[in-house]
Amino acid sequence: MRLIQITDSHLHANKQARSRAGIPWQQFQRVLEAVAAERPDVVVFTGDVSQDETAASYAHAREVLSTLPCPWFWIPGNHDQLDLMIAEHPLLEEVDLEQWRLLLLNTQVVGKPHGELGSVALSALAERLEQDDRPTLIAMHHPPVDVGAAWMDAIGLQDRDAFWQLLSAYPQVKMILFGHAHQAYAQHHQAAGTDIGVYGCPAMADQFLPGAEQFAIDEASRPGYRVVDFNAHEWQTWIERVVV
Repeated sequence: MRLIQITDSHLHANKQARSRAGIPWQQFQRVLEAVAAERPDVVVFTGDVSQDETAASYAHAREVLSTLPCPWFWIPGNHDQLDLMIAEHPLLEEVDLEQWRLLLLNTQVVGKPHGELGSVALSALAERLEQDDRPTLIAMHHPPVDVGAAWMDAIGLQDRDAFWQLLSAYPQVKMILFGHAHQAYAQHHQAAGTDIGVYGCPAMADQFLPGAEQFAIDEASRPGYRVVDFNAHEWQTWIERVVV
């Protein structure tokens, strides 16, 4: 099975609107063309679909996402408006990937840049993990780890300690995919006596400079996406970049 992660398109109602380093609509189109050519079985979009929080920006996203040759799913980021997202495409909490499960977590704190799951969502996650011991991939917007950029680490998942403590009881969790950081990231985190792969993804819009103390754009990096190939017992994952 091939899963592709895309993230952080930051679209506007105006398709010609510029970001700091490009035109998000054009970058979104180029990335989706490359993703379609990968022949994925499923695509997961880990949030910040919109920058201006307009209904039109979500309609633009669905217009292109609906041309993909496979099912696609999305979760909100800190910039997103849930009602407008749902009006275009449903928000699911779980996807059956045959031998695997994909759990989709909403880490949005309305009006804030940081993320949080909260006790209710953490309890719900534990219940879902109790129900099925198949290998599990978790997708979320906010990083549950420090990525090494001080300003970004301050606005990651605020209750990460509780999140990792919960996962320590569920060794079926094998991978976590996150957005928000606008950069590639790959590390292994120890939980439940096993390594969990924790992976960030380049944005479809601007890239952020790794290791920066304060907000900074990485003008040398290109938009991209993450590919995950897996079977019943193992996986491999890598980043692809797109020329815009």
